Amino acid sequence: MIEDSTKFELTDELKEKIDNILQTHDYDYTQIVGILVEVQEQIPQHYIPKIVAYYIVEKLPNVKLSVIYDCITFYDTLSDKPRGRYPIEVCDSIACKVNNNEFLIDTLRRLLNIDFDTVTYDGKFTLEKVSCFGACDVAPAVKINGTVYGHLDSEEKIRDLLQKFI
Repeated sequence: MIEDSTKFELTDELKEKIDNILQTHDYDYTQIVGILVEVQEQIPQHYIPKIVAYYIVEKLPNVKLSVIYDCITFYDTLSDKPRGRYPIEVCDSIACKVNNNEFLIDTLRRLLNIDFDTVTYDGKFTLEKVSCFGACDVAPAVKINGTVYGHLDSEEKIRDLLQKFI
């Protein structure tokens, strides 16, 4: 089983939030991906800690722990490792490649001083390469906390975007 790289405490407040999410989904195990996405949004490091996965399994007896980890490892949006407060998902589709996403990737790496799947020293950003998220019309693009930002074709635009989160 995948281990958490940091200590994580499942507080009563988080349990209540998870319970509310499960209730909103009528405890329907067929909605597990949506449940996991909403739960992950409640955790500042944007991931599903092992203790949270176990808690969800307790509350949804029709779901096995392996199903939760299958979802986490299959969907780019989900993670089992702590991420930055602002995960930057870089679209790596053909449309973005044609629209020079390499410039975007190189600039983000340089400005943030990180590589993919690492976190900045201040815990603010994680850089992740993902498959298409439907922003071909504004390529090259990134998605940060669910919001798409496109036409990132100059260093100035990329710097201005990062400043919004500092």
